[in-house]
Amino acid sequence: MGLRNTLIVMALLLSGAASLKSHAFFNETGELPCHFPNTQNLSLDELVIFWQDQNKLVLYELFKGQEKPNNVHPKYIGRTSFDQDSWTLRLHNVQIKDTGSYQCFIHHRRSQGLVSIHQMSSDLIVLANFSQPEIRLIANQTEKSNIINLTCSSTQGYPEPQKMYVRLNTKNSTSNYDAVLKKSQNNITELYNVSISVSFPIPPETNVTIFCVLQLEPTEIILSPPYNIDAKSPVPSPPVPDHILWIAALLVVFIVCGTVFVILRKRKTKQPGPSNECEIIKVEGKESEQTEKRVGHD
Repeated sequence: MGLRNTLIVMALLLSGAASLKSHAFFNETGELPCHFPNTQNLSLDELVIFWQDQNKLVLYELFKGQEKPNNVHPKYIGRTSFDQDSWTLRLHNVQIKDTGSYQCFIHHRRSQGLVSIHQMSSDLIVLANFSQPEIRLIANQTEKSNIINLTCSSTQGYPEPQKMYVRLNTKNSTSNYDAVLKKSQNNITELYNVSISVSFPIPPETNVTIFCVLQLEPTEIILSPPYNIDAKSPVPSPPVPDHILWIAALLVVFIVCGTVFVILRKRKTKQPGPSNECEIIKVEGKESEQTEKRVGHD
């Protein structure tokens, strides 16, 4: 049986190790502590140290002060570094698949063989920050409708968020609009892309600020940049065309002139003018002369 198999068998027989949770971000470095007290002040030359994952694959091995890459699984080769001061193994370029439990083992090499003197378990949790949510209008509201349609999206995050919704702020109120969360997961990176589509009314008479809210945990959210919509100005009455104004003016003039003409005509009918009086006087004079002539002849 090789050294690698011997170490794995010995690791399986050990139990009662303390567990510690640590977090790392996608494509960055995670730490797997061992917390060896080394009360006997042993040198690395006297020790055999190795880490393995939950599938019993070896990440790193230090044998009597010398690294042993032959026992390391291929997916971990070139991705680890050992900090002798803190007894911590650093796992570089962590991926979502690296989430899981790890164990470190320290053995003292003695004349009778390897003796286990320390063991510790740790849980590595790999996270990926979602991008800041982005708001995009599908179709803006029209003059006859105050309904707005938009989408919110965020990409490249892990784990899956709890929900996503739209927050509408006005001067006097705040409203939330939920929607079905659409999600897709990359088969290689295991990162999520999420989005929602929402339609809702907006009050036209006041300024409105819209946020897209991505809720990761009950108390952890990411807000989009604000999307502002100004209140609509009152719609003015359409101007009256010039030709209508001219027609109206002509009608008014015609009515006024017609009214004056009718009034004047009525006045002339009721009161005879000076010319008519002259004609009456002339007729009466002629009749008087004719009467005098007849009296003379008689």
